[in-house]
Amino acid sequence: MSLDASSLTPMPVGPLTRRITREVAVSWGSRTIRIGGGHPVVVQSMTNTDTADPIGTAIQVKALAQAGSEIVRVTVNTPDAAREVIALREQLDRMGVDVPLVGDFHYNGHKLLTQYPDCAQALSKYRINPGNVGSASKRDGNFAQMVEVAARYEKPVRIGVNWGSLDQSLLARLMDENAARKTPWDAMQVMREALVTSAIDSAHQAEAVGLSPNAIILSAKVSNVQDVVSVYRELARRCDYPLHVGLTEAGMGSKGIVASTAALSVLLQEGIGDTIRVSLTPEPGGDRTREVVVAQEILQTMGLRAFTPLVIACPGCGRTSSTFFQELAEQIQTYLRAQMPVWRASYPGVESMQVAVMGCVVNGPGESRHADIGISLPGADEAPVAPVFVDGERSVTLKGDRIAEEFKQIVDEYVHRRYGALIAADTPPAP
Repeated sequence: MSLDASSLTPMPVGPLTRRITREVAVSWGSRTIRIGGGHPVVVQSMTNTDTADPIGTAIQVKALAQAGSEIVRVTVNTPDAAREVIALREQLDRMGVDVPLVGDFHYNGHKLLTQYPDCAQALSKYRINPGNVGSASKRDGNFAQMVEVAARYEKPVRIGVNWGSLDQSLLARLMDENAARKTPWDAMQVMREALVTSAIDSAHQAEAVGLSPNAIILSAKVSNVQDVVSVYRELARRCDYPLHVGLTEAGMGSKGIVASTAALSVLLQEGIGDTIRVSLTPEPGGDRTREVVVAQEILQTMGLRAFTPLVIACPGCGRTSSTFFQELAEQIQTYLRAQMPVWRASYPGVESMQVAVMGCVVNGPGESRHADIGISLPGADEAPVAPVFVDGERSVTLKGDRIAEEFKQIVDEYVHRRYGALIAADTPPAP
């Protein structure tokens, strides 16, 4: 039986449709990051330093901000940490790092925010977990205290529910209601409902205390991909607050990257998610900024944002017995990312550039032509030459021992010629 092509539904083409939400502004000084309201998805991260050490924390915040984290969260868990937040903010300002800081509060946040007003004002946003602001008898009062501070200083709040610290009284009530159902849900369904209900009810409570609905962001994190997708779909259906999306406790290395990518990509494809964090556990001595790079690459490969030029490279095969193309691909990718702090200011649009580094003649010339600039290196038994393609046309052929250096120079010249011309075109002639 043959397939009738006329019965096939065409694949959708075009930009993804974003969920419509309220807009929340997160500011410090002259810098404002807008979350939701149709603005680009924002990348966030969090320090793992002791906030009571303002110098060490400032160093890590700067590294995260330079890597591309547009908002950075810090732990505020002790009086010492709360006292040093103002020193941290001042140190960052002296370093020229204007990234907004979010204070992460658990258990004693109501005390710290009221007892240390300088801390409350130096932070640009608060993160409150309604599951651990106090026992059932104190929960509402403690939560209200924190929200009142946020309203007083006009600070937005992320109400962040986590399955590891759910409000136990709410969970018990939902379990009782579930037991009375004719067809009870399973335990995980009740847990998901508790997450959604806790987040939305807490948001309504915050509004009742006086916080603007345009100062509320919600999150509801679990560590299982299917549960994350289910919970955020339901949140998106039942409210119009912006959503901070991430997979909590994603794990280390490739497992954490794959799990986070699987969860975030499904939701982002459906237009859900206004700010994201990839919660990677770094290896001992590992680089905290890796989670920022992964978050950016998820958004960029999905076509939602552009942060740094992408390098297209083949995986290698029996035709590419030399490791030269792998080494060159790594060198170019590292070089492009290192140049971005300078290029971003001098060459607008360069973050969308694509560079191809291919290893043999099979797909090398074709992929190189499709990229903005590409090189097709010789594979096994091929002539020891490397044609370079610029804007789809063969430009030059490199050979010898300096192919890497010469290609890097060609990339530099291309960036200056193509993206520098955009500045020149926008500059009015001198009078």
